[in-house]
Amino acid sequence: MTTGSDGDDAGWRHLPGWLSPIRQHSLVAEIRAVIGKSPLLRPAMPRTGKPFSVLMTNCGPLGWVSDRDGGYRYQRTHPETGRPWPRIPDLLGEVWSVVAGYRAPPEACLVNYYAAGARLGSHRDEDEDDAHAPVVSVSLGDDATFHLGGARRGDPKRRLILKSGDVFVLGGAARNFYHGIDRIHPGTSGLLEEGGRFSLTLRRVTRPR
Repeated sequence: MTTGSDGDDAGWRHLPGWLSPIRQHSLVAEIRAVIGKSPLLRPAMPRTGKPFSVLMTNCGPLGWVSDRDGGYRYQRTHPETGRPWPRIPDLLGEVWSVVAGYRAPPEACLVNYYAAGARLGSHRDEDEDDAHAPVVSVSLGDDATFHLGGARRGDPKRRLILKSGDVFVLGGAARNFYHGIDRIHPGTSGLLEEGGRFSLTLRRVTRPR
C-alpha cells in the first residue's frame, strides 16, 4: 500500500496499489457473483435516451440507475429483475472504513464495466443527499486515463492513470469536482480474462440519523 497524492489539499486522494493482487482476484470473484444476481445494464441518458458506453450494475441497499423517462436516481431494486441489489462485499466495506473518514457505511456500490473503447464523460456525483460523504472508487483490470477538473465544467483538468488495485477518494472540496474516464488502455492488466476494467464506486446516499 502506498500513500498516494492528497490533491494539493483539495480533498481528493489517489492511493496507488491499495489492494494486493490476491485481494484483487478475490474481489473480482465477488463482483462476478454480484453480476450473476444483478446483471449488467446499459443505462441511458435522461430525455434523449442516448445509451452509455459503460455497462453498470449495483450492490448495496440502494443502486444508481439512469434511463430516458426516469432520469438519474437511486432505487432499491434492479430495473429488469425487480429483485433487491446484492450486498456490498466485506472487502469494499473495509476499504470504505479505512479511507472514507465518514461516520456511516456506504449504501450503494456502483459497478461499472468498461470494455475497450468505453468512456465516461465529465460529470459530478450530485444525486446523493449528503455531499459531506466522500465518493470512494476501486479500480480492477486495465489502466484508465481519469480526468479531474474543478467545480465548474470549464475548469482545467488534471489527468491521472488509474491502475488495477488503486483506490481514489473524492472528498472535501473535490467532492463537487467534475471528473470522468477518457479512455481505457487495453492489455495493461491480465486480471480480467475478458479484458477491460471494473470501477467499483462506493457512495453514501442518505444522511445518517
